[in-house]
Amino acid sequence: MRQQSDEEDERPMSVEQNRAALDDAVAAWNRDDRETYLKVYDPAIRHHGLGPEPLDRAGNRASYEAMWAAFPNSKLAIDDTIAEGDQLAARFRLSGEHHGEFMGIPPTGRPFVLSGQTVMRFRDGRIVERWTVADMLGLLVQLGVMPAPPG
Repeated sequence: MRQQSDEEDERPMSVEQNRAALDDAVAAWNRDDRETYLKVYDPAIRHHGLGPEPLDRAGNRASYEAMWAAFPNSKLAIDDTIAEGDQLAARFRLSGEHHGEFMGIPPTGRPFVLSGQTVMRFRDGRIVERWTVADMLGLLVQLGVMPAPPG
């Protein structure tokens, strides 16, 4: 039986393992298993794009808790992924209804679909850094608090 060297023990997770970690997190989100969802994030997480920059572990959790409070029972879908090395990029959609305060906006009961893109850097099956952009203007239009852009 061959023994692994220290160098082999430190090799990065494979693209397939990172995709599986993301798939497990999405499944946890969709069954409203919040604690399992949050386990995909490394304790040293740095999440960019949600402000203030970057969110640490506590800020990341607080951001998700605010989303879950505003949009309970929302569903997350991954439309596409591209992966190389320790990074995984994804196009995503979050859908549901607005039933709690969001960014000072009282519940509207309106349905929404929030689309976005994210790039995640993994280490040992957990996200250590993430950059996210989402169509917040589109969300605000769907909630009825902003007029639709012309055209």
